[in-house]
Amino acid sequence: MKQKKIPMRTCIVTKEKLPKKELIRVVRTPNNEVIVDVTGKANGRGAYLKKDLSVYELARKSKVIDRHLEVEVSDDIYEQLKNIK
Repeated sequence: MKQKKIPMRTCIVTKEKLPKKELIRVVRTPNNEVIVDVTGKANGRGAYLKKDLSVYELARKSKVIDRHLEVEVSDDIYEQLKNIK
């Protein structure tokens, strides 16, 4: 039986290539809103982060999501990331 291909994505903080299910996606929608995309299918420019509290803190300090999405990310997005398991 043929093995199913596992989609791999790169964490923008750690630069690790991981399966898509092990990452969380932050999206800048066409309306320039920033949302946390738990489904991984929202329309817009996406950035992937490893599901780890230390990664979220490092992303907040370095503003790597802001640079990647080319928009300022509010603090409530980081709070949403912390609450995701």
